[in-house]
Amino acid sequence: MEIVGNGFIARSLRPIARKHPDTVVLAAGVSWASGVAAADFEREAELLDKVAADCVTTGRRLLFFSTAATGMYGAVEGPGTEDRPITPCTPYGAHKLALEQRLRDSGAEFVVLRLGHLVGPEQPPHQLLPALVRQIREGTVRLHRGAARDLIAVADVVTIIDRLLELDLRSDTVNVASGEAVPVERIVDRLELRLGVTALREYQDSGSHHVISIEKLRSLVPEVARLGFSPEYHHGVIDAFVGSSVAA
Repeated sequence: MEIVGNGFIARSLRPIARKHPDTVVLAAGVSWASGVAAADFEREAELLDKVAADCVTTGRRLLFFSTAATGMYGAVEGPGTEDRPITPCTPYGAHKLALEQRLRDSGAEFVVLRLGHLVGPEQPPHQLLPALVRQIREGTVRLHRGAARDLIAVADVVTIIDRLLELDLRSDTVNVASGEAVPVERIVDRLELRLGVTALREYQDSGSHHVISIEKLRSLVPEVARLGFSPEYHHGVIDAFVGSSVAA
């Protein structure tokens, strides 16, 4: 595969980079869910157009990373699925959904993966777990009441991507997540336990709590069942992240 980008997901995909030569992976998009300038959104759109046009010329398919997080599914009643009309509830979600449509209109063969909250070593400091670890270590952590996030290990996502690409999917969209919304307060509880630090908690307005459907993912990749998505799985994801951040 050809990987466009050098960020967190791009680096994580390097172990399978020699596989799937018919696929171009666009892993260089906006990774901030809030406070993104319009110019940054436009740059990602222009890059998508360029890479999609190249895929049309070369006959390769394009793997595009969208989001299954709050911005996309936060306003949905019931589990968020890939086949139902949705109204994004943040500029980031609206941007990603618009790019999905832009890709469909490009004429390129594609696979869109709507991702949950990926967790792994060396992820950007503005993302959820690095930000929480930093706040806890500084002594005060800021929480939105009732907020919850779907956590999945980036290593498991790479395995899932490998399996999905082997299926030769075309013009398809798949949620890649654990399917379990973990209250952010519980995430903080686990981080404090592993770090051996207790921080003051400051509460802000109510946050979002939604569930991502992974029924389609389970049907396409039955091995997902072996990952055992559960509280124990999420504890393991958090513990592994703390271990990597301490080692760093």
